[in-house]
Amino acid sequence: MKKGIHPTTYRTVVFKDMSNETSFLTRSTAASKETILWEDGNEYPLIKVEISNTSHPFYTGKSMFVDTAGRIEKFKNRYAKKA
Repeated sequence: MKKGIHPTTYRTVVFKDMSNETSFLTRSTAASKETILWEDGNEYPLIKVEISNTSHPFYTGKSMFVDTAGRIEKFKNRYAKKA
């Protein structure tokens, strides 16, 4: 591996899957302004994700649709029949 291209500022953070409220503690360089009180009593930066290994169809084996941006409602409103 090349030297000097990998980050050295890893810190402990909590990733929270917003589709099923699962959280896990790991190390990352991602920045966050939010914090969360973890099970061990310490406060860690919180990074919210839409899909993780606990909700992704590849890992769960179940097909599910996550509509986080309201795309279905936008489509229905745009193409609704005007009576």
